[in-house]
Amino acid sequence: MEQRIGIERMEEAINLFGSFDENIRLLEMEFRVSIVNRGGEIVISGEPEDTMLAHKAVEALLTLTAKGETITPQHVRYVIGLVRSGQAERISELTQDVICITSKGRPVKPKTIGQKQYVDEIMKKSVTIGVGPAGTGKTYLAVAAAVAAFRDKQVNRIILTRPAVEAGERLGFLPGDLQSKVDPYLRPLYDALFDMLGAETYQKYLERGNIEVAPLAYMRGRTLDDSFIILDEAQNTSREQMKMFLTRMGFGSKVVITGDVTQIDLPDDKVSGLKEAMKVLKDVEGVGICELTQQDVVRHVMVQRIIEAYAKYEEKRFGKGSGRNGEKTSYTGDRHGSGRRL
Repeated sequence: MEQRIGIERMEEAINLFGSFDENIRLLEMEFRVSIVNRGGEIVISGEPEDTMLAHKAVEALLTLTAKGETITPQHVRYVIGLVRSGQAERISELTQDVICITSKGRPVKPKTIGQKQYVDEIMKKSVTIGVGPAGTGKTYLAVAAAVAAFRDKQVNRIILTRPAVEAGERLGFLPGDLQSKVDPYLRPLYDALFDMLGAETYQKYLERGNIEVAPLAYMRGRTLDDSFIILDEAQNTSREQMKMFLTRMGFGSKVVITGDVTQIDLPDDKVSGLKEAMKVLKDVEGVGICELTQQDVVRHVMVQRIIEAYAKYEEKRFGKGSGRNGEKTSYTGDRHGSGRRL
């Protein structure tokens, strides 16, 4: 069977094929078809079902090209996942909306449908809970939204916090004062801010008090008005810490809580504050709960494969979709209902 897709501009074909045709080779391997550029047309040939799927993938990638995206193997793998799950048409939901510009002039924008729905929830809701595996951009996109709100003068300061849970090490044995002991726990937050603002601007805002990066314990007893507050690694909060954090919110503030419920470092007898909050707040007005999946991973392809391998191992060990205490932990579904209420 043969399918043909017209190409209006040569630039579209060049973008689609990628460097040394790497994008097209990925599609050919995945769908077992042949794809060539012949006389201003993309010609796809192979078995009928394979050809139909490849045709949908190429059209989805051309949609991204029309939106100004530079097609990478990451885009191709993402589109393949959408096609396999019957959701290829959803690629049109990805827009060119830029959250903010980094200090080096690079636009930050959602790269998957799940990420777009996550960002939409952050923009619309007062409190957003974003859960998902490593590499889905939970923290990075939240920091980007915080910087955008700060630059737009919607808030007066950005507060980033995370619990300093010890994963096999004791803080008391680490060298230095308290700040140097907790800094390693806050490093991912520093890195995201440095990327958005640049080191000099970050330092200036830090000295002025416009930016605060601190362990969760420092939040107790405070009321945070006109602030964009991000709680990272929230799966490691206790139920008491989570309630304390949520009640710090003041007027004109926005809260984003991120975490990965498959990576809990708490003792077995402690309930994760994040898991409990997702249950308690699921029907509360003004709260958005988003679940990102392995399909939203935007790091190296190996991260996606590792997450999938661990999820399969957990399913065999505990039963489908379960983890410690029988809680649902799997992120491997092919749905893209990110942003849905759990």
